[in-house]
Amino acid sequence: MRTRLRTRTAPTTRGGAVVTGAGRGLGRLIAGLLVDRGHEVLVTDLDEAAAEAVAAELGPRASARALDVRDEAAVDAARDELVGRAGRLEVWVNNAGVLVTGPAWEQDAAARRLMLEVNALGTINGTVSAIAAMRPLGGHVVNIVSLAGLAPVPGEAVYAASKHAALGFSLSTLTDLRLARVRNIDISCVCPDGIWTPMLHDKLDDPGAALSFSGRLLQPEDVVAAVARVLDRPRPVTTVPRSRGLQARVADAMPRLAVAVAPLVVAQGRRTQKKMLRDR
Repeated sequence: MRTRLRTRTAPTTRGGAVVTGAGRGLGRLIAGLLVDRGHEVLVTDLDEAAAEAVAAELGPRASARALDVRDEAAVDAARDELVGRAGRLEVWVNNAGVLVTGPAWEQDAAARRLMLEVNALGTINGTVSAIAAMRPLGGHVVNIVSLAGLAPVPGEAVYAASKHAALGFSLSTLTDLRLARVRNIDISCVCPDGIWTPMLHDKLDDPGAALSFSGRLLQPEDVVAAVARVLDRPRPVTTVPRSRGLQARVADAMPRLAVAVAPLVVAQGRRTQKKMLRDR
């Protein structure tokens, strides 16, 4: 189901913002949030037509560009385009992501590489590029990670590996910034549970994705609200919902227990998938 974008004219114009993977789903709504807040927004997506459609819907403060986040030079070019248009880069949101489910040994090399490169390398490319532009005046990098970056996720091993990498990179880079006495740049990671976006729409009959359905499926607006909160008050890690974040941290601290109870959690997710298939 397509969620309507709501836009309004903000009272002041702020620095520019880039959102990756913004041609649909969560990224599309985050781009709308940033336009609402007065930013000039560059909507980027591998699908250029989708990015252009979102930018057209958001109005004159939004523009579009095709972007493969795995390409460092292309990421830098997107940044420079936005800076040329807005004068400065204030916010960069690394949202682009890929999910392929199933045990790692059943995935081909191309699928494994795609997840690692888009989810981890894409986050690295965007963050490093943004920092270079933000050093003079400051800014905020928001990385959309996942609860899969905090705990073991059966059926999504390589995806979880890519998200662990994104989270570890983000926190380490934030620490490096502070050690270098750079205090005008923040990095915030938003780690949501399963979100009812196109990424999961096609996973209802996929047993490998069962864990993503084991809790209350988030609506994209739930995560957009979390992004809004960290934009106002940066935090290194924000889990959505907080209760599942606590469960993930317990699983991370007690891996033997997490492995033991995983079949029960997966079974719960499978029941939810089957119910949603019946009801749709």
